[in-house]
Amino acid sequence: MRRVALLLTITLFTCSLLCFAKKKKTEEELTQVLALPKDPPAAVVADVPRLVFHVSPLSGKGLLSQQTRDALKSLLQQTKGAQIVKLRAFVAGSGDLRRVQTIVSEVLTEKKMNLPALSVVQVGGLPLAGAQVVLESIATDRRVRNEHGLGIVSGQPSTMKDVLGPLKKMTEKAGLSASSVRRVTCFLSDLDNVATLRGQAQAAFPTAALDFVQLQRSTLEDFAECEAVAALSTAPSKAVSFFEPEAGKYSQVAMIGPGKVALTGTQVGYRFQDEDVRLAFGRLGKALESVGGSFKNVAMTHVYPLNRGTADRIRKIRFEFCDPAMPPASTLLLFEGLPGLDAAFAIDVIAVLP
Repeated sequence: MRRVALLLTITLFTCSLLCFAKKKKTEEELTQVLALPKDPPAAVVADVPRLVFHVSPLSGKGLLSQQTRDALKSLLQQTKGAQIVKLRAFVAGSGDLRRVQTIVSEVLTEKKMNLPALSVVQVGGLPLAGAQVVLESIATDRRVRNEHGLGIVSGQPSTMKDVLGPLKKMTEKAGLSASSVRRVTCFLSDLDNVATLRGQAQAAFPTAALDFVQLQRSTLEDFAECEAVAALSTAPSKAVSFFEPEAGKYSQVAMIGPGKVALTGTQVGYRFQDEDVRLAFGRLGKALESVGGSFKNVAMTHVYPLNRGTADRIRKIRFEFCDPAMPPASTLLLFEGLPGLDAAFAIDVIAVLP
């Protein structure tokens, strides 16, 4: 009996060791599988003639994570297999903006797609109850869509009484037909009449993808500003040329020929001093250099400051990097927030490659 008991004890002990080793191995295997999401590239190169523009539909279902996944799913359906090269996410509400990058990385990596350059910005609101995110995408289609290149229209300031008026006037003045406009984004002080505005925009620009966001949650200003992208009817004489450049400020329209461009994600800047702005521009310059670009050929800048003081610093310092005599097109507005607790501003650009 003692021998039987001893053998039984040894057997049970051996089984326990084997089970523990198997469990430990399984845990190690699971740990190895759970890799960190990839970071999006700082800049992506794309062919101008094949660029297509889409905006995800708004949804009030679920929280930020679910809505981001749903928005990506919709964009992938809209692009029909085209490679997305740039995403710009406008996030409303209190969700963690960093979740957007994580989900974009997870979803596209699962589908074995290259990651796009990414910009994530917090806005005051979106024109649907419960909506927390809208995604704008730029993708490269298989077919040529913009044979002669693109015109990128700077934000045209207006009021809520005539939101689209200045944009319509500028596109006409620059020779951009209404039917050639690919995307319109309007930044608004309030969302009270967005349904009416959307109808007006669809009538004015029938083939454009439309996006409307409220800049900040609380503002006393009556303000609106709309920017656009349109296909050119004739190729510009240079790789990039500017329509109505105002020295030391910005150009109304950047005309990009049918070559290649670099699209960057946002370079986030921290703190509020001049050297912080220069540091952010320097890092953005290195991102451009990594794909063969430079500030010399920047066509469009988007600047996302969180306060007026920082906006003024950026207006002054950017011409240490860009040509003040032939300034790029630009949209510079005050936004609600950015990824990172100490973030003060962010910048992304489109640059023509030589």
